[in-house]
Amino acid sequence: MTFYDNNGDPRFYTDDGEHLYDFAGEPIGYFSDNSVYNYDGDHLGWFENGWIFDQDGDYVFFSESASGGPMKPMRSMKPMKGMKSMRPMKSMKEIRPMHPMKSISWSNLDLKIFFQL
Repeated sequence: MTFYDNNGDPRFYTDDGEHLYDFAGEPIGYFSDNSVYNYDGDHLGWFENGWIFDQDGDYVFFSESASGGPMKPMRSMKPMKGMKSMRPMKSMKEIRPMHPMKSISWSNLDLKIFFQL
């Protein structure tokens, strides 16, 4: 599953439905239940209906199967995937905050800011 930003550019993917990699092959985060975490254990947002949205309820990334949400741009071609790097150990997860009301807007966060890279 590939995830795209608000410009339709492919930003990262998951092959197993849990671990998230950028296209250079670097592990950047993972799903746990319907939440998104980085490997430091920081809660970054939620994953629902093919969308990832941030702590404020704004939409950040979408997959091919995303339904609802703001208007999706035309998707760009996916780059070649790099060789995957070894995943770091997962730190203890922080307590998941209350689920925000979803907005109808795109978030201003990009890949590096969202994943705290």
